[in-house]
Amino acid sequence: MPISLKGRDFLTLKDFTPEEIAYLLELSAALKLKKKMGIKGDLLEGKNIALIFEKPSTRTRCSFTVACVDEGGHPEYLGKNDIQLGKKESVADTARVLERMFDGIEFRGFSHDHVEGLAKYASVPIWNGLTDFDHPTQVLADFLTIQEYLGGLGGVRFVYTGDGRNNMANALMIGAAKMGMDFVILAPKSYSYTDENGKNVAVSLFPEEELTAYCRKIAEETGASITITDDIAAVEEADVIYTDVWVSMGEENNPGMKERVAALKPYQVNMEMLERTGNPDVLFMHCLPAFHGAGLKEEEVTDEVFESKNSVVFDEAENRMHTIKAVMVATLGK
Repeated sequence: MPISLKGRDFLTLKDFTPEEIAYLLELSAALKLKKKMGIKGDLLEGKNIALIFEKPSTRTRCSFTVACVDEGGHPEYLGKNDIQLGKKESVADTARVLERMFDGIEFRGFSHDHVEGLAKYASVPIWNGLTDFDHPTQVLADFLTIQEYLGGLGGVRFVYTGDGRNNMANALMIGAAKMGMDFVILAPKSYSYTDENGKNVAVSLFPEEELTAYCRKIAEETGASITITDDIAAVEEADVIYTDVWVSMGEENNPGMKERVAALKPYQVNMEMLERTGNPDVLFMHCLPAFHGAGLKEEEVTDEVFESKNSVVFDEAENRMHTIKAVMVATLGK
């Protein structure tokens, strides 16, 4: 039976079967080839798309805009100062207004509850461009890139190193479990700092136990494996090394950031880490933007690695556009 995602929301890969994810990746590859051949699309012709951005972005905004225009749609950017979402107007009311004017709505912001609220109250497809909990469009781009270089996803040893409880770690673990990958989160267990009242505060850098248990259950069905560890030896035999910034957008002024960076320093992606994999062709991946070569203490990857032959970060960045286009076409297009 052919797969149809028409009318579906795209909030998290939890909501999609391995077969549906594979279909989105196949569609992404086909749309990418179509664009490379210079074929003008019309699969979103007559569709008006709202792009809600509480958080700024280079890749997400440009990907949704270009992908929409490529297939004949009209994107409308709505920044945090352009609408009243979460200020004078509730998520529910915003959803019910926008659904009457737009055919699809993208949301990129902080609270995952907001994107879920939009999906609850709007009858048009809602797409998650990023929340503090999840980043599913990025994972599709990452997986398309891995397929292009390695030929598939099943059995790929994928090591995510750094902050193991951020949205990228969450999203990648969900996706890897669904697609039968050998997935590792490599992170310090925790760090601690002294707050303004002199109290010692411990912060975990491992993913939430509930999400880990969910992913391990999925892994039993797909043949994936999920490992959470602080042992650097976990990078051995990796096919992919992935990292993200150590201080996420909106956390810059939070207490304890100095201590977090110090705890994460041993997990920096450098040439020594790549060499320890024993795989000269190991892929280095990053969702971007990245701190590299800037002499900053929070430099999660060295410039040497970022600019190396192993780095495929700009292929990932381009693939955001193709995979986002596939999501819009599959859920809204002709």
